[in-house]
Amino acid sequence: MIKAKNLNFSYDKDKTFINNLNVEIEKGKVTTILGPNGSGKSTLLSIFAGLNKPSSGDVTIKGKSIKSLKQKELAQEIATVHQQNTVPSDITVKELVYYGRTPHKKYFQGNSNEDEEIVEWAIKRTGLEKLKDKSVMSMSGGERQRLAMARALYQNREVLVLDEPTAGLDPKERVRLRELLADMAKDRIILVATHVVSDVETV
Repeated sequence: MIKAKNLNFSYDKDKTFINNLNVEIEKGKVTTILGPNGSGKSTLLSIFAGLNKPSSGDVTIKGKSIKSLKQKELAQEIATVHQQNTVPSDITVKELVYYGRTPHKKYFQGNSNEDEEIVEWAIKRTGLEKLKDKSVMSMSGGERQRLAMARALYQNREVLVLDEPTAGLDPKERVRLRELLADMAKDRIILVATHVVSDVETV
């Protein structure tokens, strides 16, 4: 579903971050980019998510070049969880998860019964039931990371791109998140960047 062909990327002429990469990323499994901090993992993810354009070469999603897709079209295909997830102040967990469907809605369109069911499912899958009415600003780092995952789940995209998704999580939460990703990958493309070797071994 996702293919990189002769992909190159550099921020300047003196340093190449990605050099002639050719890869196919398949549905049905978790694909992991493993490497130390500063090795270019986040840069590569940003290209696959359409946030950065390659210097040369191309990335295609369902046969379409990301260069030809508008930002809203990309948002309808790909859900992204970043290392640092900024959130608005004075908003609850449930309210923030609802924002995940924004690219699929028309202006002023309200939430449907189906939306309500999906948001409750996403919150439950990430273990946030008791926190759903809690202010996001009062959550711990690990709780916010699970919230970012719930929002991504609610978007129900075929492609899920995650940058260091286990950051800030305790060992128990790390295992729960890895099991969740493995289950979700059955009908999705899931691309994960991490520097934690155990994340790769378990998934």
